[in-house]
Amino acid sequence: MQTPDLDQLDIAILACLQEDARTIAETIGAKVGLSAAAVQRRIKRLREAGVIEREVAVLSPEALGLSMTFVVMVEMERENLAVLDAFRRQILADDCVQQCYYVTGNADFVLVVTCPDMAGFEAFTRRMFFDNPNVRHFTTSVAMDRVKVGLGLPLGP
Repeated sequence: MQTPDLDQLDIAILACLQEDARTIAETIGAKVGLSAAAVQRRIKRLREAGVIEREVAVLSPEALGLSMTFVVMVEMERENLAVLDAFRRQILADDCVQQCYYVTGNADFVLVVTCPDMAGFEAFTRRMFFDNPNVRHFTTSVAMDRVKVGLGLPLGP
């Protein structure tokens, strides 16, 4: 995907949407100095260009009984494309996995996992790691506090 040319108005619009995707075009226009119609055209262009991938609701894990977060480093038994692709598919299919990164270093993948409790995490480890002969080793850290959570990107200079 080729990165489109973004001007300061595009950046300002993206900043507004990144803060609250439900902000209406009229409000954004008042902040950035454009008409609502001009804002809507720019947002449409940003979506079509892939700059805006999705617009989602951010849910409270605690309100949904998902009070535990785990950071898991996973080392695969062997690094070949079939093994990596199979693990990616398994990760994509599991709702407990909030984020997954294929990384360099000692681990092959880093996962952020949310579960209701330790029993839920144990069930997760059984189906994802212990039942998978291609997982060599995994190391888990339990998050003690959610200091910063988000997918906001830096848009400033």
